Amino acid sequence: MEPRADNSPADVRLRDPEPGELGWIVQRHGALYAAEYGWNTEFEGLVARIVADFAEDHDPHLERVWIAVLDGRPVGSVMCVREDGSPGTARLRLLLVEPRGRGRGVGSLLVDAVVAFARSVGYRELVLWTNDVLTSARSLYERAGFTLVAERPHRSYGVGLTGQDWRLPLQEDSPR
Repeated sequence: MEPRADNSPADVRLRDPEPGELGWIVQRHGALYAAEYGWNTEFEGLVARIVADFAEDHDPHLERVWIAVLDGRPVGSVMCVREDGSPGTARLRLLLVEPRGRGRGVGSLLVDAVVAFARSVGYRELVLWTNDVLTSARSLYERAGFTLVAERPHRSYGVGLTGQDWRLPLQEDSPR
């Protein structure tokens, strides 16, 4: 299947996670990031904590998970959660696109869903943290209007990385 001429994801749909798919998010992050970036199980543990926190305690009116589905199988996921200690701020978390979903607009669809949802429920800004090696994801964030606001080198997941903080104002009166 090829993307449409307008680069929209043909036959990809977004939905809420079904039973077992929160575990799929953890498993796929662990497996893909190990294979593609050499990250160790420390990363999978972080993802597991984020997913478990969401599963145990989230506000369904202000927080959400999307699963991107192609041919009846998950090919991506993303989360929108409240930023602790920062009312009015949401955080985009755990964006993932499976190799078979890449180049089909899946990542843009997922990021756009988070931005639209965060706006619709009244968040003033959307933030995210990523690492500089994740160039495809960073391109998606830039296209969605996020701005890089800080970078810091760190050693995590068994490798040296540069962490990045990104920000997107969602309302006219949001601080820049």
